[in-house]
Amino acid sequence: MPQRTLPRPICGHCDGFPTVAITTGTRTPAGEHRTITADCPACNGTGHTLPAARTHARIGA
Repeated sequence: MPQRTLPRPICGHCDGFPTVAITTGTRTPAGEHRTITADCPACNGTGHTLPAARTHARIGA
């Protein structure tokens, strides 16, 4: 049977759009716009965040 995995939460910084292309305003010799890509620094370009680690709280003294 296939193993099911839980969906990972979407990154709150980039809303799931981790990589963008930004034009530099210049053109290549062929006339195309020159672009650079930038990745989201919070999720490193994956679009997802790691689930929060479970913490154990001590109750009482």
